[in-house]
Amino acid sequence: MDAQQQQKVHIEKAQNFMRQYRDPESRELKKLSANQFMDVWSHYDGDGNGYIEGTELDGFLKEFVSSANTSDLGPESLTDEMLVELKACFMEAYDDNQDGKIDIRELAQLLPMEENFLLLFRFDNPLESSVEFMKIWREYDSDNSGYIEADELKNFLRDLLKEAKKINDVSEDKLIEYTDTMLRVFDANKDGRLQLSEMAKLLPVKENFLCRQVFKGAAKLTKDDIEKVFSLYDRDNNGSIENEELRGFLKDLLELVKKDYDAQDLNEFEETILRGVGYDKEGKISRKELTMILLALAKQPPEDEQ
Repeated sequence: MDAQQQQKVHIEKAQNFMRQYRDPESRELKKLSANQFMDVWSHYDGDGNGYIEGTELDGFLKEFVSSANTSDLGPESLTDEMLVELKACFMEAYDDNQDGKIDIRELAQLLPMEENFLLLFRFDNPLESSVEFMKIWREYDSDNSGYIEADELKNFLRDLLKEAKKINDVSEDKLIEYTDTMLRVFDANKDGRLQLSEMAKLLPVKENFLCRQVFKGAAKLTKDDIEKVFSLYDRDNNGSIENEELRGFLKDLLELVKKDYDAQDLNEFEETILRGVGYDKEGKISRKELTMILLALAKQPPEDEQ
């Protein structure tokens, strides 16, 4: 091998970003700190759109596999045929929502990380509904600014770790690191705080019930369908949807038409929706008013035709 070829191999080895996170002897992945995990994410999400996809995903898979090889083979050792097969197996295992790309939560399930930091992604404990989400939002948006600022996010993460009985394992400096990392991960518009739609990604709900096909015009709404929705949001069973129940319902409605939204968007949407159904002045929705909203929703064309 001449000097030029040796230099090429050296450069290829150096360019394998994942190799630094493997034990040089066993080639096992080391546990990543919060900052290291974010470095991996930022490196492969080259366009910063919140997904590892397309050529980014190809590059990650090539480096992930070749970095485990004890002979220090470069990413180019993985043929196109091998890559296609590997990607199919990989996506079947880790692409939970089957959208053909990897998001931050899916990567977090793949890479070994500090246990305490991993807990903050709440894989096994999503919220039951957006009603719970809005109650948490009200609790931690302590200054009613319509955003979760860094200090409010730190309080939220501290309470999550307390709930998991892990807070004694986490120093104040480590908690600050976790807060900074979560902001870097979920603060899509980089304004140093979390708006509603960004916090919703950090604190996911099991399912937006309104995304079900029955509410998209594919089938006739039945009385039972409407009763299920009403009971989902009327958490206190008092016969009306109000306060956080109402805002949870409106959040789910807003998500059907808007990907990025903040508290101001929710307020304006609330005014528009409630004015449309002629709700009572107390700001409550009855079964009849809910029926009007759901019937209007069912008449909407599919998203790609709107």
